[in-house]
Amino acid sequence: MLGLINRALENFVKERHGMATWRRVVARAGLGFDSFEPLLMYDAPLTDAVIAAICNELQRPRETVLEDVGTALVSHRSRHGLRRLLRFGGVSFVDFLHSLEELPDRARLALPDLSLPGLRLEDLGAGQFNLVARPPFAGAGFILMGLLRAMADDYGALVLLDMAVQTAEGEVISIHLLDEAHAEGRPFDLALGAA
Repeated sequence: MLGLINRALENFVKERHGMATWRRVVARAGLGFDSFEPLLMYDAPLTDAVIAAICNELQRPRETVLEDVGTALVSHRSRHGLRRLLRFGGVSFVDFLHSLEELPDRARLALPDLSLPGLRLEDLGAGQFNLVARPPFAGAGFILMGLLRAMADDYGALVLLDMAVQTAEGEVISIHLLDEAHAEGRPFDLALGAA
């Protein structure tokens, strides 16, 4: 799992801030190599070192960087595969939210050895939800929050997202759906190449 996260961090820095910035991050983190293999396992302290190096290099808080990484995972033009996987969750943002618990199983269809952390959605009624995630490292819920923000835009929904207190079950994201049809969503079709 951490190989995918590390590669996402790497891609985010390279695409948004350039190769020179990534080289400085590599040096700051003391990696000893310049690129991550997405399907390899890495130790959590290495991921923390990379995140700390990115935050120091960009002079931005950890939460902001991680949320931006999550947004980039869906919104960047080269990530249409992940967007498609997520959009298979339903025709509306609420459908998508209710499908998140199935996401680890859907992802294993594409990558059988992938083990995503479990997700649990609590529907509190009146457009209010809590998403409980057991992330692979502290703060990784902010990546999920950025992904949710990008998917809300993709569906045309207006939502408020906030990281609630951490519980014994994991990190909790508070979701308040203000308007499910706030704007026109991006086109999506089940047929590959149609969106």
